[in-house]
Amino acid sequence: MELNARMFEFTDEIGPEKIIHLYEPRTKMKAIVVVDNVAAGPAIGGVRMAPDVTMNEVRRLARAMTYKNVMASLPHGGGKSGIIADPKTVNKEQVIRTFARGIKNLLEYIPGPDMGTDEASMAYVYDEIDRAVGLPRELGGIPLDEIGATGYGVAECADVAKDYINLDLNGARVTIEGFGNVGKPAARFLAEKGAVLVGTSDSIGTIYNSKGLNVEELIRIKESTGSVINYKDGEILKTTDLLLINTDIFIPSARPDVITDANSDVVDAKLIIQGANIPITESAEKLLHDRGILVIPDFVANAGGVITASVEYHGGTEMIARDRIKSTIRKNTKEILDKVYSDKTYPRETAMGIAKQRVMRAMKYREWM
Repeated sequence: MELNARMFEFTDEIGPEKIIHLYEPRTKMKAIVVVDNVAAGPAIGGVRMAPDVTMNEVRRLARAMTYKNVMASLPHGGGKSGIIADPKTVNKEQVIRTFARGIKNLLEYIPGPDMGTDEASMAYVYDEIDRAVGLPRELGGIPLDEIGATGYGVAECADVAKDYINLDLNGARVTIEGFGNVGKPAARFLAEKGAVLVGTSDSIGTIYNSKGLNVEELIRIKESTGSVINYKDGEILKTTDLLLINTDIFIPSARPDVITDANSDVVDAKLIIQGANIPITESAEKLLHDRGILVIPDFVANAGGVITASVEYHGGTEMIARDRIKSTIRKNTKEILDKVYSDKTYPRETAMGIAKQRVMRAMKYREWM
């Protein structure tokens, strides 16, 4: 009875519908798949590869995808998977192909790229099971990382949110945690709007220059050397020091739970746009809001990637995806913030309330649910 109680500890009226643990003895591939809700359609969600990924992390990410997809009005539910492996040390193609064969019959789940996986990974998945999103152009895909879909949406979100805190993007200081597939394009798109990147980090360290970092040069350095700390015109700090930098806009765009109750008090920003999934605990978001820092939830701000994935899956073009990212994220950001400031509520509570209502309405049309 105790085991059964623990198994259903995190379920509610939305889900999750399935939690599947995969293990392949020959390759020792271990993975977790969570299908949270499919009322709106088959679940789309990324495949995360990391040595420390946990079931609880995948479950939380799957719920974020349910909310993200319904907020973006996509005909898809939410799911997520995590492969427990270090993408830098394993035979990545073998592990991905083994994982794909393990989910071959899980037809209600459509995998896409996430932290530790990319377009090539999705090509392997597609080759094995004939379903995946975020494919290379050569396979008819709209490569999410190449076009910077998530980063583009983050920049559009910031452009709307700025008006609620009287912030001018032209000259606004930006710091980005994680200068990768989300952080790099976010920096580029915000620079086009006049913002100034003053600090960014990766797993090795932080680079900081109060006068601004050259985004294009920083991208070149990151891609050629592997770390932002090799950028010459800046001060090298610890990775965790990024949170201490005075900034206008902070964009966490890497790992979960970067900001918690324990360190939320050191964050020195006016606006936080969540480029990563679940980068801030819910209680820490409230603490930040109470300090006067506006925090835009992940499933509102970073939906650009899954919007593009859905457009690709249904045969659309890159131009359609870009237009849809802009219109959807701007509309949702405004809707939520109008309600936050009129009703004096927390952004995540407001966004979750709207998303949950939409999911429940979709579920009403499904007799079997």
